[in-house]
Amino acid sequence: MTALITISGYPSSGKSQRAAQIKRHIEARLEDPSYVGPSLSVAVLDDTLNIDRSSYNDSRSEKPARGTLFTAVQRNLAQNKVVIVDSLDYIKGFRYQIYCAARELKVRVCTAWVYVLAMPDLCKQWNSERTDGEVYAPETLANLLQRYEEPSSMVRWDSSLSTVSWTDEDVPADDIWRAITEGIMKPPNTGTQAVAKAPTDALRTLEHTTASVVSALVSEQVNSGSLGGITPVTLSSTLQVRITLPPRNVTLSELQRLKRQFVTLHKKAITLGTTEKGAVDWSEQSVADKFVVYLEENMKP
Repeated sequence: MTALITISGYPSSGKSQRAAQIKRHIEARLEDPSYVGPSLSVAVLDDTLNIDRSSYNDSRSEKPARGTLFTAVQRNLAQNKVVIVDSLDYIKGFRYQIYCAARELKVRVCTAWVYVLAMPDLCKQWNSERTDGEVYAPETLANLLQRYEEPSSMVRWDSSLSTVSWTDEDVPADDIWRAITEGIMKPPNTGTQAVAKAPTDALRTLEHTTASVVSALVSEQVNSGSLGGITPVTLSSTLQVRITLPPRNVTLSELQRLKRQFVTLHKKAITLGTTEKGAVDWSEQSVADKFVVYLEENMKP
């Protein structure tokens, strides 16, 4: 039951305090005698991962900082942990990136949103009073407050969403616990799944097999003298196909043109991978069968 809890909010809004509260609640429930789930630990990932406050001054330094955090999230999610991400997470795109990573690893996701309700002046005050050496420069803080993109329960990567006001004494522990223990584990997005690669000899098989089908078809028409109908074609002692030909002589140039089209269509799948579900069969028989279907669908009557 690996789970991810992402905290988002204004800078210096009390996110670390909320992360500590969430951690205490979850650890207490994991240690409770009534808990019968897997043995888990709780990890809090924050900006202490060698991420300096000055990293947020410009996009060039901010991007690698977010990359450091994202890598730490992926590494910890793969280790049977409840991972609490205590960082700004103020960009919708980054929250979505973390969400997709969690789905790829098939973990439950809960987003706890800690937000200073329309009081940026209070954030500025708390920032100036910090004693942990992590004070934001005034211009950095002002920039981050302006750029903050609020989470919304209406979008899937910000759900389930628990809103915590700065006036609340504690976090909604029951809601968060239900989200990480009973929430639905959504399957990975198609775009995030590893793409199945074709075998190294797939291109050779594609070229050789389609050429063999063309050559065998031309020979069969010459030898049998038949015009159209279901025609058995022998490619080797172990490879045979049946094709329905139109009621005319199919020329070599037409077959070669269709062969080039078919090979071009399938080269992309070989070089870039395929998004088809399951393993794709690149055997000679499979290629020959697919080529025959393509010929039947594209030969002129």
